Amino acid sequence: MTMPDSLRTVEFKDNKVIMIDQTKLPTKLVFVEYDDFNEVAHAIRTLIVRGAPAIGVSGAFGLALAALQSNATVRDELLSDLEDARKVLFETRPTAVNLGWGLEKIMSVAKTGDSADQIRELVIFTAKKMADDDIKINKALGKHGSVLLDDNDTIMTHCNAGALATVAYGTALGVIRATKESGKNVKVIATETRPVQQGSRLTAFELKHDGFDVSLIPDTAVGYSMANGLVDKVIVGADRIVRTGHVFNKIGTYQVAIMAKRHGAPFYVAAPLSTIDMQTLAKDVIIEMRKASEVTGVGDMRTAPDDITVINPAFDMTPPELISGIITEKGVVMAPYEESIPKLFQAN
Repeated sequence: MTMPDSLRTVEFKDNKVIMIDQTKLPTKLVFVEYDDFNEVAHAIRTLIVRGAPAIGVSGAFGLALAALQSNATVRDELLSDLEDARKVLFETRPTAVNLGWGLEKIMSVAKTGDSADQIRELVIFTAKKMADDDIKINKALGKHGSVLLDDNDTIMTHCNAGALATVAYGTALGVIRATKESGKNVKVIATETRPVQQGSRLTAFELKHDGFDVSLIPDTAVGYSMANGLVDKVIVGADRIVRTGHVFNKIGTYQVAIMAKRHGAPFYVAAPLSTIDMQTLAKDVIIEMRKASEVTGVGDMRTAPDDITVINPAFDMTPPELISGIITEKGVVMAPYEESIPKLFQAN
């Protein structure tokens, strides 16, 4: 069966970056346009665009804008301007490895240019290709993951690892899309994903938009859902995976994984190879801490006492012993991850 076209989260058109403003979902589907890389940096920082693959491509598009904004007429001046823009873009979100990957890929391509004009052409071409490749990668990933799901499975997912977290199609939701495209029937349970509600605002919106059977639960109902046999399998995305198989994803993922282990539900992580960080040790990954106001209120309504101390990490770490498999565009790997993950980078 053919699925409806999924939402395109971010694209580069007429020398502008066009993206869905995800802070306005689900009540409004609003597209914003930027012609300044500083605006793209602001969009990444304030979650107008979010999701590891999407911000990786957005960072690349930001550098494409920086190349167009620069008045440099000679090679080295343009490279210097691009490096300044790279620093601004890189500092927006420290945990998702795709952002650094996207920026470094553009910078390495830029350095192959012989002139300022050639660099501009190379940067724009490469950034656009990265966006197109993201969709192809997610579709390949989805196909590999779809064999893990059975007809009439109910899949739980946490946060948003769908079209809205990528350029289009999605990682965890890409697996669910590919499963439905293969002719199997699947239902989805989405967690609300406090405090920014990516599950209720984005995942539920996206799946409903694309015709899926989706139910929304509060984060606190994960255990209830599993204990009552409502969940067959769990699939989440990732913002960073290290070579040992430790997975960094939206806060609350660790709790979902523990609950899945307790109730015998396989727990899968879906992410492209660009999310795998082969250099950094798990203990050295920086967990982004976000502002207190995300927790102390909803919109303009305050729900907590004044001057309360708030701990608001954006991500947590799920250890490899809780992970049944990692789904990538090169295939599915399982424990021991220190052996299986490096082989992904050797595969043709």
